[in-house]
Amino acid sequence: MKHFFLLAFTLAALALNAQDISDNALGLRLGDSDGFGAEISYQRALTDTNRLEVDLGWRSNSNVSGFKLTGLYQWVWHLDGNFNWYAGAGGGIGSFDIDVPGGNETDTFIFAAGDIGIEYNFDIPLILSLDFRPEIGFGNSNFNNNDLDFDIALGIRYQF
Repeated sequence: MKHFFLLAFTLAALALNAQDISDNALGLRLGDSDGFGAEISYQRALTDTNRLEVDLGWRSNSNVSGFKLTGLYQWVWHLDGNFNWYAGAGGGIGSFDIDVPGGNETDTFIFAAGDIGIEYNFDIPLILSLDFRPEIGFGNSNFNNNDLDFDIALGIRYQF
């Protein structure tokens, strides 16, 4: 009988702590992104507390062109009011072409990434987030550096 009450209490506590996350969110993630600038960001809820985030960043100017595609699995926890915090892990692929003295340098690379952040869900279908994303890249060029990079970004997304 004690086990039954303990199980019922645990399930009730989890239900009270659950925070609904939107089924879909689409917007921008504005940060460094290792030189790729702003990213188009899409989030898809998988459960009440988990989601998938996919970000596409690209850059094209007179001496650099490239893209970076990131996928992250995230866990979301309710903080207080309309605030949530989240953490996740994933990775991605990217490619760039940069003009350097003596020619062009081109590389395709893969990377592993972590993610931790805080978000605010407005009463309108808007969500703002601030996150920190450490990434470690693996490629052949000196530009990519094959080292640890720290990306901090502001996310602005429409929820639907």
